[in-house]
Amino acid sequence: EVYRQLRLDLGIRTSAPVVTEYVRAERLGENPLRLLGIDPFAEPPFRSYLATVNVDGEAQIAFDALAAFIAQPNTVLISQTLATRFGVQTGDSISLRTGTRVVEVQVVGVLQPDDRLSEQALDDLVLTDIATAQEVLGFSGRLTRIDLILDQPEAQLAAIAALLPPGVQVGAINATNNTLEQMTAAFELNLQALSLLALVVGVFLIYNTVTFSVVQRRPVIGIMRSVGASQRQIFALIVGEAFLLGSVGTVFGLGLGIIFGRLSVGLVAQTISDLYFTINVQGITVEPLTLFKGAGIGILASIAAAVIPAYEATRTVPAGVMRRSDDEAGVRRLVPALTAAAVGMNLAGLLLLQIPSQSVVISFAALFCIVVGSALFTPIALIGAMRAVVPLTARLFGVLGRMAPRAVERSLSRTSIAVAALTIAISVIVGVSVMIGSFRSTVDDWLKTTLGADIYISPPLLTANRATVDVDPAVRAVVAAVPGVARVAASRAVSVSAPGYPDLPPVNLQAVDYDIAVKRTFVWNNAPNGDYQAALTAGAVMVSEPFAYRRGITPDNNQLILLTDGGAQTFEIVGVFYDYATDQGSVFMYDAVYRQYWQDTFISSVAAYIAPDADLGAVVEALRGDALQGYDLLVQPNRELRGGVFAVFENAFAITIALRLLATVVAFIGILSALLALQLENTRQYGLMRSVG
Repeated sequence: EVYRQLRLDLGIRTSAPVVTEYVRAERLGENPLRLLGIDPFAEPPFRSYLATVNVDGEAQIAFDALAAFIAQPNTVLISQTLATRFGVQTGDSISLRTGTRVVEVQVVGVLQPDDRLSEQALDDLVLTDIATAQEVLGFSGRLTRIDLILDQPEAQLAAIAALLPPGVQVGAINATNNTLEQMTAAFELNLQALSLLALVVGVFLIYNTVTFSVVQRRPVIGIMRSVGASQRQIFALIVGEAFLLGSVGTVFGLGLGIIFGRLSVGLVAQTISDLYFTINVQGITVEPLTLFKGAGIGILASIAAAVIPAYEATRTVPAGVMRRSDDEAGVRRLVPALTAAAVGMNLAGLLLLQIPSQSVVISFAALFCIVVGSALFTPIALIGAMRAVVPLTARLFGVLGRMAPRAVERSLSRTSIAVAALTIAISVIVGVSVMIGSFRSTVDDWLKTTLGADIYISPPLLTANRATVDVDPAVRAVVAAVPGVARVAASRAVSVSAPGYPDLPPVNLQAVDYDIAVKRTFVWNNAPNGDYQAALTAGAVMVSEPFAYRRGITPDNNQLILLTDGGAQTFEIVGVFYDYATDQGSVFMYDAVYRQYWQDTFISSVAAYIAPDADLGAVVEALRGDALQGYDLLVQPNRELRGGVFAVFENAFAITIALRLLATVVAFIGILSALLALQLENTRQYGLMRSVG
């Protein structure tokens, strides 16, 4: 009816109805696929999927396939890539499943996009007509959305808003895009932080490599200075070599980056699907700007890391190039200044962290100051440590025990950089490991207080941030009737709009029969006498900590407006609870309150408690067998569900393994290059020591 009014009453002809949701098909690999139901005659202004030819006159879809798609019921179109991957041909039948519904459809044609972007957009898409999509999804008489192109947005939006029934709102497409960007912003930030940290560690590797090269050629540099080469020429020579080596390394690095990107895209896509929204990525797109930025950063890092070794080789007189004592004397003179700089940078970092701001730039600047400042402490710390261990090593190893620590102290220009690189590398390994371990421990404690039931039954596609999956409410009674089940609790998870927060993603709403998390912990609880369950029964709601943080919910600001089927409704927030299911947060209410404001008969999942004398394994087998036969549902015992949660957790942090491995390799190469440089510089000394026995 809304669509009819938009086209006829308001005269908005550029409008297209859409029914969309995620489905699965065994024939197509059981991966989540986006079912898109459209009106073929309204689509051309919005999407070019059904154009028989592209702008170059090449066929995108056969005309007879398009005719069959329009004329025949229960038909679908899929992309050429998807058809090739799973060996599906025109005329084949596939079964689409969502929730507890299974509908068989026929593939009448394949879509052949004319560019890479369109190919990616169609890769996980099953295209059908509105009626078929409604049948598959059980959306009888309902649309997911209506796409509009407005000639006069300001005037038309007001007219549209006045026409819309309660529970329906109008919004710009860029708001949806902003929502998706906000949902993945934290994950993208983590990857950026790890990348920048890897870059800092890599700079130390470049520095050690160039330093070793300078040390190895010190006699040659001395000869060049003696025969007239200027300091500027020597500096340009070393920096130029670093530029060439950096360029070659950057080319190989870009290639390896593309390879590693292909290898890791599946892992990252799975993490995004687990935590945010379902995606199905089969390849990568390399933007020229990304390659340009990578090349620029790689070459600039190479040049920056070579400046100090190049300056070291040019700052002394020709004869002095042959002597290490000049270099070490200069480094020792710098120790007080380096220590003061270390104190200053650490203080600056700590002060930046105290700024009451959510700016990522400030956080990165603070961490950079602390990392670099800590590295600058290395010379003074090394001097103190070597002097402190001399008595012990002398007692244990005699003369050699005295020589080794003193040799380390005398070679600060080499050893301090190697130790600084090792320190940062180890701090990366330990810091990331401790962070992940702390997160895991926190999640484990949270699961112990949240997962109170013995068995959980839910659709395979249910995720924390993509909540709406329809399950037949009869499943509740089916589960309760299984021998050994003492009681059940159903849950309904939906996405609803909060008009007060138009720039934030839709609200994840959880409606339950009763709270199964009897040991739930709260940030604050304002319910009368702390009895939040009585408050929920009376119509109040609770929200999770991430939800409250993103929206500024406090004990004083405790009103939440949600768009219900009857219009906007204000709910009182009586508590904020700890929750780690989604970083977008969620709203928690009782099922009776939800059914009062939303005309919705479906459920999303069921939690079951078994009787004290029942066998858990037998109950699970009964549910997986005849009891729920015909329902596309997962039956997971508490322990198995916890294992699945930790599998998602491990996937989310698996990408950090590469960083820890890189840090380990850099630390090894840094120490190795420092020892090799010292060996080259002390060759005569070692020979003299050998000659005297």
